[in-house]
Amino acid sequence: MPYMSVDENIDIYYQEFGSGEKYLFCSQIDHEYTAFSFEREMSRRGFHVFLLTDRGFGRSSHTDENFGLGWYDRFADDVVAFADKIGAVKFIYSGASHGSGVGWHLCLRHPERLVCFFASVAGPLSPERIPIDGVLNGNPVPENRDPDAPAFCSLPDFFFIPTDDPALKERRRICMEADRALRASEDYDKLFESPQTLRINMGPALLATRTEENLKQALRTITVPVLMFGGTEDVISRPDLMIRTAECLQHCKLIIHSGFGHVLDIYEDLADDAVRFYENLVETGRYYSPVDNTPISETK
Repeated sequence: MPYMSVDENIDIYYQEFGSGEKYLFCSQIDHEYTAFSFEREMSRRGFHVFLLTDRGFGRSSHTDENFGLGWYDRFADDVVAFADKIGAVKFIYSGASHGSGVGWHLCLRHPERLVCFFASVAGPLSPERIPIDGVLNGNPVPENRDPDAPAFCSLPDFFFIPTDDPALKERRRICMEADRALRASEDYDKLFESPQTLRINMGPALLATRTEENLKQALRTITVPVLMFGGTEDVISRPDLMIRTAECLQHCKLIIHSGFGHVLDIYEDLADDAVRFYENLVETGRYYSPVDNTPISETK
C-alpha cells in the first residue's frame, strides 16, 4: 500500500489515479467507504489524482496529538508537504464536506500553490453558536462501543435524496456494498475506529474565526478561483450558506443542483463543469468562458 511521510512521525496513506502533471489532490478522513467519487472521475478526464487520508484517520498514521482549532491547518500543511514530495509545485485541490474544509484552509495558508479549488457541499458553516470545548479537548471515547452505532466514516442515509434514476440507484447500491465490505474487514476497528481516531474532533472549517462577520472577512481575502457545487436539499451545507460564500469570494462560480443533498453523486456532470472551469483558467486566466465579441448575424 502506498504511503508518503509528511514529517518524522506521520505517514499519509494515499490512492493514485491517472498520470501526468495536471495534479489534483483531495484529503479526507477516508476514501475507501465509497466506490466512486468526483475526484476519481476527474482522473478519466486527464488529471493526475491523489486521494490522501488525513493524519489520525484510516490507514494513515494515528496520533495522540490534539491540534484543537488547528486540525484543518495541519491537514492543509500535510497536503503541501505531500505535494512537495512528489514535485507538484502547483495543483488543484478538491474536497467535499469536511474535505472542502481542508481546501478553505489551503486557500488562506498556501494560495500560491493552488491552481483552483473544487469545493463540493462546502459551506462553510457559520462558526457562531458552535461549541468549541469538544474541539479543544477532543471527544470522550466510550469503553464499550455500541455495535449498532453507525460506522465512523460512513455516510448517513439522509445525505442521499431519493432518485428515480436507475443508474444512480445502482451506483448507491455499489457504494453501500463497498461500505459494508470495509466495515466487515478484519482490521476495521484498529484502522478506522481506534481510540485515537475517535478522540479527534476537528469541528467545522474556519471555526477559529468565531463570528460570521470574521468568517466573511476571511473568505473575502481568498484570491484562488473556486468552483462550488451544492444541492438544494442539503441540510448541512445549505444553499444560503454557499450563496453567502460565493458573494464573498473574488473569483467564484456556484452551481446548485435541485433534488440533491449532502452527496452529489452525479460525478460525471460535476467533472464536465470542472474541466471547463479549469480550461477557461488556463486559456484566459478567468473562470468563465472567453468573451466573443464577433457580431452575430441575423438569420435571413
